[in-house]
Amino acid sequence: MWNDNTPIYRQLKDKVVGMMLDGLLKPGDALPSVRQIAADYQLNPITVSRAYQELVDETLVEKRRGIGMYVTDGARDKLLASERERFLREDWPALLERIRRLGLDLETLLQAAPGGAQ
Repeated sequence: MWNDNTPIYRQLKDKVVGMMLDGLLKPGDALPSVRQIAADYQLNPITVSRAYQELVDETLVEKRRGIGMYVTDGARDKLLASERERFLREDWPALLERIRRLGLDLETLLQAAPGGAQ
């Protein structure tokens, strides 16, 4: 489940972010408790807390003293904007270079896409 190339807290954070982007965690939804995640995934609670703290620092979740962590309003929109920007800055240039190197054109790419050309 966990890979050795990335710290576990970062992988856990990425899982939660993915759930927000996929709409599985919506604004106002509670995150599972640190203890529950630590037990379910056999992780050190400090590791889980670190992942959750990064989500708090990025204002994607909020701590509600004594009752848990909750997804903030606008978290998904904020994530979409930052993920799109990161994709265009980091992933797209390398992907575009590979497309050019392979001599692929837009029609070929669209036909190869799941569902074919729209």
